[in-house]
Amino acid sequence: MKSNRYHALGLALSLLATANTPLLAAEPGNELVRDTDVKFIPLNPARGDASPRSGALWGNIREDVPSGMLVTFADGFSSPPHIHNITYRAVVINGLAHNDDPDAANMWMGPGSFWTQPLGENHITAAKSADGKTPMIFLEILSGPYLVKPADQAFASDELPVNVDARNVVWLDAEDVQWVDGDDGAQMAFLWGSLEGNEKNGTFVKLPSGYNGTLSTDAPLMRAVTIQGTTQVTMSGETETNSLNPGSYFGSRGEASHTVACESDDDCILYMHTEGDYVLAAS
Repeated sequence: MKSNRYHALGLALSLLATANTPLLAAEPGNELVRDTDVKFIPLNPARGDASPRSGALWGNIREDVPSGMLVTFADGFSSPPHIHNITYRAVVINGLAHNDDPDAANMWMGPGSFWTQPLGENHITAAKSADGKTPMIFLEILSGPYLVKPADQAFASDELPVNVDARNVVWLDAEDVQWVDGDDGAQMAFLWGSLEGNEKNGTFVKLPSGYNGTLSTDAPLMRAVTIQGTTQVTMSGETETNSLNPGSYFGSRGEASHTVACESDDDCILYMHTEGDYVLAAS
């Protein structure tokens, strides 16, 4: 029974990789995917309506390339104990999520929470609705393929799991970091990686309601996923302004200067993945 379950999951992941998410027409080096354009398919068809559903933002989880995807869960979902062959990072967008050792007490993390799941470590993932919203996370891997395997294939690695509830995120003001400029209330939080040179890193950026500014970089790669609020983005070299709801993505390669604004009543939060630095400056 177990082998059939994981075979079905592997087949679904293969189908997911072939379900292309449309990229909007953009200047060379720019990418943009709205949440409404993401195509979701079941991760495990054998579980029927109880199966998580996943949709790609970038990459191909079947290949040895970086990938980012959205995953939604039925209210009350709980996975069997399992492992992954690679490490992934995740951010809660809607609802509540729990990810930990199978014997651990539930620690429900709300929107804006962040966790990492090391390769080889036995764990479960659970989710439930909150505020009437279907549970959804953003999940990122730095290399693939992304595989799900039974718990009896667990193995040790030198990585440790990280669970950071949104209430425990350490936000830094402009006076404390070089990547945020101005006294307009914008903030940054460091999540993983290195801030030196062109090393890979992950951060949060918080734009206060009504914020207008520019997000500039000359990094080889910059990716941004809206986690909270509605972000208005005019991409570098373009004239169209795009409204990006939670789960939407924009990215660029090389030198770029994007105009960003937060039009929500609440703050806007972006998950940033860059190979190098960026500068957020108010207009």
